[in-house]
Formats: sequence, structure tokens, C-alpha cells
Amino acid sequence: EACPMTKQKTRSNLSVQYMTRIAILGALSAVLFPLEIPIVAFYKLDFSTLPALLGAFSMGPLPGLAILLIKDLSRLAYSSSMYVGELADFIMSAAFILPASLIYRKHKTRKTALVGMLCMIVVSVLVNWKMMIPFYMTAFNMDMEAIIGMAQKALPFVDTEWKVLLYVTAPFNLLKGVVLCVLTYVIYKPLSPLLHVRK
Repeated sequence: EACPMTKQKTRSNLSVQYMTRIAILGALSAVLFPLEIPIVAFYKLDFSTLPALLGAFSMGPLPGLAILLIKDLSRLAYSSSMYVGELADFIMSAAFILPASLIYRKHKTRKTALVGMLCMIVVSVLVNWKMMIPFYMTAFNMDMEAIIGMAQKALPFVDTEWKVLLYVTAPFNLLKGVVLCVLTYVIYKPLSPLLHVRK
């Protein structure tokens, strides 16, 4: 049996490995955050959740959340949404990462990411309904008609708030979830030796 000092040293080494990987993935996530692809209205596709997803699958849900937190805190100084966008991003990304990584720990199949994706879609609709849309209306002195008008440039049949949520918000987050799932599927296995903490 290992002596207490050896156990303490092992725990210390593990902590350093965890913190190092979390810091690196958090920094990568922060770098990816501003790289956005406009899709429709004020919805933009970014890949900044990918490092947190990789971290959650390889180290667990809490490290994944820590990576998300680093990413969103790093953007507060440059926030153009009075921190509402960063908070919304954290909530929606956490809704994706937590279910997928928790299930993956029990059943190590790539299909578990789909569960997280479905959770993110539901949460994204609620967050946009209660947080993001009211924020844009207040911050930019917009009414619902203006937001609907932005959506109608791409989808002319969208003429109510619920249609914005169902035909713009939900499909956008489905697209984001699919993109993140595909990227994770492709790169997780090759990067796995670098991501996992060696005990």
C-alpha cells in the first residue's frame, strides 16, 4: 500500500494536470469565442464551446464547466450585451455539456452527445424567450416587430415571437449542436491521449 506522502504527491500531480488542461482549454475557448459566423438575425455560430465539451468528456462535468466559466469571464471586459450574452452563453452551453458528459461517464458512446444537444435546444428557447430577446429590445430600443423583421429577412413566414423561437432559435441551436457533435466525434479520439489526466 502506498504511503500517505506518496498518495499526497499523486493527488498534487493530478491537481496540477487537471488545472493545466483546464487552463489551456479555457484559453483556447476564449480565443475561439470572437470567431463567429452570422446565420440569421442576431444568431451567430461559434465554436468556443468545443474545448469545454472535450474537457467535460475527458475529465468530467466540473472541469467542463470551469472551462466554460473561463471563456465567459474572459469576455466580460469586452461585453457588448451588458453581460447578458455571456450569462446566456454559459447557461446554454452548460445545458449541452452537463447531460452529455454525465451520461458519457456511465455509457461511453458518442450517441450521448445527442442528449446534451436536445437539452441545449430546449434551454436555448427558454433563455432567448426570457433573457436575450427582452435584452435586445431594451438595449437597442427595439420592439418585437423589429426582431421579427430581422428574422423575416431569412424566413418571411416568421411573423410572431413564438415563430422566432420555434423556427429560428431552435433550428439555430440544433445546427450548433450538430456542428459541435460532429467536430467532437472527429477530433475527440485523436486528442484523447492529450486530454486525459494520467493517474
